[in-house]
Amino acid sequence: MNFPSIEKYVQENDNLIKSTICSKSQINIPGLISEYGGGMSNAFKTRLPILNKMVGCIIQSKKSASSIVKNPRLGKTVIAPSDIKKLENYITSIGINSVGYTKVNPDLIFKDKSILYENAIVITMEMKKASIKSAPSQKAIKEIFRTYYELGVAVNKISSFLRKMGYNAMAGPAIGGDVSYVPLAQDAGLGVIGRHGLLITDKEFGPSLRIAAVYTDIENLPFSQENPHMWVKDFCDKCNKCVLSCPAGAIYEKAVTVGNDKMPTRCIDYTKCAVPFANDYGCTVCVKSCSFFNGDYYKIKEKFLK
Repeated sequence: MNFPSIEKYVQENDNLIKSTICSKSQINIPGLISEYGGGMSNAFKTRLPILNKMVGCIIQSKKSASSIVKNPRLGKTVIAPSDIKKLENYITSIGINSVGYTKVNPDLIFKDKSILYENAIVITMEMKKASIKSAPSQKAIKEIFRTYYELGVAVNKISSFLRKMGYNAMAGPAIGGDVSYVPLAQDAGLGVIGRHGLLITDKEFGPSLRIAAVYTDIENLPFSQENPHMWVKDFCDKCNKCVLSCPAGAIYEKAVTVGNDKMPTRCIDYTKCAVPFANDYGCTVCVKSCSFFNGDYYKIKEKFLK
């Protein structure tokens, strides 16, 4: 399943920021479900509960791509602190849990993809713990795709909000986006990549979240200067609960080469992960087994650093 692209909406004078030789191929979630879905009867069981949200995600993704033609293109690239405050208040008002800012590393743009602007407003939305605790379940996969869909709506709203203030924006939906969001969110200081490949935050829900972004040419966003969460990587080296709990054995203690990657930089084998994800309601066992899902971030930090 291919999501809409910005290519046919790009104008002649747009300077696209493209992927690099180090960029990885995009992992298409609906495509994984289709490829590893385990036959028609299983496909019906796993996809029917989320069909409306999957369709909604595609509709929002199309809106994200096509709406770039609405950019004001006024050359307004400096934002006042008062406008930042208005923006963040608006972002919070539409159900977003956290927001951060970073310049996009082109290596994080998926292979053969591109974006319009190099500055990213990165947002996260909680997947409710009560639903994720039941994983793998129909309740859990409904929650997963609820956040995918609502983030798709959110980035379009935020982009529209920025345009009304005179700024250019490109919405990056949570599913079908052109950039690898977990390292982007880490660069924005919102958390750190755990052994399971997910973003671990200091929020009460830990890694139980989804991520999206809005790209803009605003030059003076309050970009993250440091990431206070990097200690978590040392914790993950000791913990390994996700490694032990993964039903597919898809999480490794040491990085391995996966697929056509030239460098052994992954601890996740997505080809293995895809099987329970597609066949058992999105799996999500790695989220609910994570120490930061089940415990308090700051208490874990205090105990570990002692």
